[in-house]
Amino acid sequence: MILKMPALLLSASCHLSRLFSQSRFVSFSTRLIKMDLVVDIADRYFFTKYNIYPGDWSEDYWLRQCFSSAILCYIGGTTIYLTVSPLVFWFIFDHRLMKHPLFLKNQIRREMWMSLTAGIFLCLLTSVVLLLELRGYSKLYSMDEIDVTVYEAIVLVIRDSVGLILFSDCLIYWIHRFLHHRYIYRHLHKQHHKWKIPTPFASIAFHPFDGFLQSVPYHIYPCIFPTNRHAYLVLFFLVIVWTISIHDGDYRVPTVLRPFINGSAHHTDHHLFYNYNYGQYFTFWDRIAGSYRSPSVYEGVSLVDAVNKKATKVIDEGECNGYVGKAHEG
Repeated sequence: MILKMPALLLSASCHLSRLFSQSRFVSFSTRLIKMDLVVDIADRYFFTKYNIYPGDWSEDYWLRQCFSSAILCYIGGTTIYLTVSPLVFWFIFDHRLMKHPLFLKNQIRREMWMSLTAGIFLCLLTSVVLLLELRGYSKLYSMDEIDVTVYEAIVLVIRDSVGLILFSDCLIYWIHRFLHHRYIYRHLHKQHHKWKIPTPFASIAFHPFDGFLQSVPYHIYPCIFPTNRHAYLVLFFLVIVWTISIHDGDYRVPTVLRPFINGSAHHTDHHLFYNYNYGQYFTFWDRIAGSYRSPSVYEGVSLVDAVNKKATKVIDEGECNGYVGKAHEG
C-alpha cells in the first residue's frame, strides 16, 4: 500500500489538473506570462540599468534569465537565512543544548559553511526549474490578469495556498523517505543528519541535490495547478522560515495541535532516530505510512536531561556512536 501512494497521488493530481483547466480563471495560462515579478524588478533597477550582462543578452534571453534567477534565488534565500536564523538562535533556541554530548565541535560554524556553500549549487539547480516558470510553462497568475471580485480573489488565494501546502507536504514526505533509502542516504541526506542536535543554522545545511529534490514539489505545483504569483512568493518565504523553525529546539505547540503538526519536537527526534517523522508540516503521512513517532519531549524525555546527566563537554562527530538510532538501511 505504501508503495502505491505516490502513484495514487499522481493520478489524483492529473484528475484535479483537468478540473482546474476547465475553470475560467486559467484561460491565460496557455499564453506566455509576463516575467516573474522579482526578476522583472531586478532587471529594471540593476541588471539592465548597470549593464551587468553582455549587450546582446536581452531581458528575455533564456541564459540571462537562468543566471538572474540563480543569483536572485541565492541572494533571497541567504538574506532570509542570515536574518531569521540568528534571531531564532538568540531568542528561541535553548542554548543549553550546545552542551549536549552530541553537539559537535564548531557545529554552528560548520552548519553555516555548508548552508552558504551548498546554497550556490542548489540555486544553480533551482534556476533550471525557475526558468520554466519565467518562460511561461506554469500556471502562475496575478489578479490583474483575471476578472474577479475581491471575495473571489480571497478565495483563490486561500485555495492556491492550501493546495500548495498539502501537495508539497505529501510529496516531500515521500521524497524525504526516499532519501533515507540505504543506497541513497549515504550519498546525499547523510550530510544533513550529521547535526544530531541541530540549531536553526542547520535548516538548509544540505547536500545541494538533496535540497533541490525536497524543493521540487514547490516548483511543479504551479505547473499543474493555477497559483497566484504573490501568494506563491509569500509561501516561498514562509517555507524557509518554517524550515528554520523546525530546527529551533522550541517544542511549544498548542496541545490541541500536537497530534497534527510536525513541528520542532518531531523533527528533533527525526535527527536523533532517523527513521521517524519524515513529514514537512503535518503528521498525516507519517501516521498512514507507519513512520510516526511521538516526540520524546512529549513523553517526558528532554534533550536537556542528557545535558544534566551526561558529561557536558562538546565532542566531535566521531564520538557520537551509541547515543542515537541507526540510520535507515532499506
